[in-house]
Amino acid sequence: QVQLVDSGGGSVQAGGSLRLSCAASGFTFSGSQVGWFRQVPGKEREGVAAIVRDGSTTYADSVKGRFTISIDNAKNTLYLQMNSLKPEDTAMYYCAADGLLQFLPLVGEYHYWGQGTQVTVSS
Repeated sequence: QVQLVDSGGGSVQAGGSLRLSCAASGFTFSGSQVGWFRQVPGKEREGVAAIVRDGSTTYADSVKGRFTISIDNAKNTLYLQMNSLKPEDTAMYYCAADGLLQFLPLVGEYHYWGQGTQVTVSS
């Protein structure tokens, strides 16, 4: 049984940093399509960052240059380093694994999802 556990969210002031973690059991991140998504109540879920099967990364325009997605293979943990946070980054963040759309990794078609971790950025 696959389980993804998100953690690392919190409250920070604008300009601050957070690192989100996603620990997996029953699934190996390395070589898979994985990603981070976020959602604000009343809005559609948004793809933030993804790693595709060849290891390349892709980011939403809104976070390019500020966020970095990575995998620690030894720990089988997915990370999202978020720097220069803005109030508009406030959302529930979810990790996802085993993407179904090879060429659309920021579209939320994934087999497995974490439970979410809240990020709140104040101005």
